[in-house]
Amino acid sequence: MKIIVPMAGRGSRLRPHTLTVPKPLIPIAGKPIVQRLVEDIAKVAGEEIEEVAFIIGDFGPEIEKSLIQIAEKLGAKGSIYYQNDPLGTAHAIKCAEQSMTGNVVIAFADTLFRADFILDKNSDGVIWVKSVEDPSAFGVVKLDNYGFITDFVEKPQTFVSDLAIIGIYYFNSAEKLMDEINYLMDNDIKNGGEYQLTTALESLRAKGAKFTLGKVNDWMDCGNKNATVETNSKILAYEHESMSQYPASAQIENSLIIPPCFIGENVKISNSKIGPGVSLGNNTVIVNSNIENSLIQENTKINHGNLSNSMIGNSAQYFGVSREISLGDFSVLDFLSK
Repeated sequence: MKIIVPMAGRGSRLRPHTLTVPKPLIPIAGKPIVQRLVEDIAKVAGEEIEEVAFIIGDFGPEIEKSLIQIAEKLGAKGSIYYQNDPLGTAHAIKCAEQSMTGNVVIAFADTLFRADFILDKNSDGVIWVKSVEDPSAFGVVKLDNYGFITDFVEKPQTFVSDLAIIGIYYFNSAEKLMDEINYLMDNDIKNGGEYQLTTALESLRAKGAKFTLGKVNDWMDCGNKNATVETNSKILAYEHESMSQYPASAQIENSLIIPPCFIGENVKISNSKIGPGVSLGNNTVIVNSNIENSLIQENTKINHGNLSNSMIGNSAQYFGVSREISLGDFSVLDFLSK
């Protein structure tokens, strides 16, 4: 099986954190979003992953190297493709056409999930969905009495279903999907000015393809700062047992750690209360602070912080007062200097 990951967008709603790092590579509880995504898909697939193909923009060689390493950690080949123009979800997949063979999972890298199902590979396709309170903001699916999908509806303004598509799809024949995508592009068939994957799905369904549901228990968004901080807290809660032991290189003095928390390598904490729901990246230093439900990245220094629902990037410095904050990489915010 192959995993295809379109991730060319820079994540403008998560700025300033995505000015230096693409959103899928932002660490959540110590691990990049896209790494968590492909590892979770591999668990649901229940079989060896042959290749992970990443569809990116101009992210640079260091980020490309990081992506290849993520694939190799799964024992898979890593491939890089480029989407230079934002022409839609189907166009993104077209960019990785060389890897679109056999059975594939396509996963858009801005979401995380929790699920306890095993992928049904006897179906022509499986669409990951989650029940939502307000389906008008999502693409949804309609079902027949046998549980097969009968329709794909984009952002319905009247109720047709509460089963929202979360952006992860399985196909037992990537070639058949590519035939539909090529037809869309050859005939310039667009929806909202773009080539949409849902248009290709509807064409496959109309030709007799049977799509079933992969219903997830939790669907976690990383679209903006508040959603990303909440997702960090959720992941920490899900994985609290594996994160109960902190690395030997961490130095914790006269401080209280309230789990669940992630503490990275060489973190230094003194005279502080940390947690619950806090991630501290490698080499971060926390002094005289009270931090809860926050995401702090690597090589950052915080002194006299009283932070909640906050997100602070890499190599930043915060010396301050009680505040909810979103501080990007290499920033300095100092309320203590005279």
